Amino acid sequence: MKSLPRWAACGLAAAALAVHAAAPLPALNVDRTQISVSGLSSGGFLANQLGYAYAGTFMGVGVFAGGPYMCAGHALYPACMYDSSIGAARLGTMQSDLERWSGGANDALSGVARQKVYLWVGGADTTVGPNPMAAVKAQYERNGVPAANLSWNELPGAGHTFPTDFAGRGDSPCAGTSPPYVSNCGYDGAGAMFRQIYGALHPRNDAPPDGNYRRFDQARYTAGNPGMASTGWLYVPASCAAGAACRLHVALHGCLQSESQVGRDFVRNTGYTRWADTNDIIVLFPQTRVDDSWHLTADSGGLPNPNACWDWIGWYGADFARRDGAQMKAIKAMVDALAAGGAAAASSVLPAPAGLVASDPTTGSMTLRWDALPGASGYNVYRDGTRVNASAVTGTSYVDAGLAAGTRHAWTVTGVAESAPSAAVSGTTAGVEAATCHTASNVAHVLAGRAHVLAGHAFANGSDQDLGFWNLFVVTTLQQRGPGDYVMGTCP
Repeated sequence: MKSLPRWAACGLAAAALAVHAAAPLPALNVDRTQISVSGLSSGGFLANQLGYAYAGTFMGVGVFAGGPYMCAGHALYPACMYDSSIGAARLGTMQSDLERWSGGANDALSGVARQKVYLWVGGADTTVGPNPMAAVKAQYERNGVPAANLSWNELPGAGHTFPTDFAGRGDSPCAGTSPPYVSNCGYDGAGAMFRQIYGALHPRNDAPPDGNYRRFDQARYTAGNPGMASTGWLYVPASCAAGAACRLHVALHGCLQSESQVGRDFVRNTGYTRWADTNDIIVLFPQTRVDDSWHLTADSGGLPNPNACWDWIGWYGADFARRDGAQMKAIKAMVDALAAGGAAAASSVLPAPAGLVASDPTTGSMTLRWDALPGASGYNVYRDGTRVNASAVTGTSYVDAGLAAGTRHAWTVTGVAESAPSAAVSGTTAGVEAATCHTASNVAHVLAGRAHVLAGHAFANGSDQDLGFWNLFVVTTLQQRGPGDYVMGTCP
């Protein structure tokens, strides 16, 4: 894994201006039965994760040079790359996770059997390679995806890249593995993937209008995840912007392929938007960022994320592949925000509720109040794009409970049946987040970024308390008092 040079100061200043100008995602008329996801490399791993964890949301999945679900959850990550063979025993371990989490930590596994799945790998790819992709195919077959819904594609001579059939600016050689990892291979990867998932397509537009690309404020959906950029990109065909019922596709770049590393090559030169423009497909392009901090991963020890990869090895928590994974929830929140103007909302004659306020915060709840909406038989309350009430609220207030202390959320309210959403309000629960304790060896504390080493001793970050010798045999308990601030102690 190589890291690329950072942008010059002038580039950073321009980026800062763009961040300031970024808008939230619009609520569009998305057909909720036609939402799909695809990705290359780490994006392929994450697309696979999203498809399994949110099987009720994603009806189609495209994996370009990725690997099977939870592969790095049970092995050093190189064992899931470099054309490593992944046998039946390892797939069985991963399957146990899928079955154990079905209907609980993940959507019901039965939903995977209904998905349309597209798989692609270069025959000369030595970064991920055909063997891990064969394991992806075997995993889908094991979970009931029929042959007609499972498309396997291996392109001889192609390297680790996203394949197109046109020459884009700065393309890398098809047989190689180099930035921007987009190549004219004489093969239309985006078109083939869309046809597998959505069926017959109208001819593409090879000059999608610049005005249809929109930068959006991604930070409002990421809950501060250090591996995700503050802004992302969205492509909205003119028909979708005008209110037509449209499909939604999430396109995930690979490592070393974020906007900060290769500009907008993945957004503009992969062919996604050429097909989207003429086929009523909105394309969401979430973005990662370089994260040089060390994080304790699922089974690969402590690692930074210098290549801005999507999380398929557990940088950002043990639940990285489940619905509650940090990056998984962030992308689902973006999908929900875009789909908030779906068929039910678009067909309603109700206006948006007015007067929404968030008040009376406690350490675990927030009270929402709004003005009565004439004609509404009830109301739905959404937190961060996801509905939180089990049944329609009959009054004009709602207590959203079960929240974590010291956390910020955004709420909207719709009238039933689903009016346009009200203006959003934000608030932070009272108090401070509950103390988090970590009991581990001093080596593990350092690898996880909770401590540092000086003269052979480990010292707690923030408090600088001496934890003793930096080795595997000295075990201490650290209590987190705040970001990067730890002290020796115990949690109640």
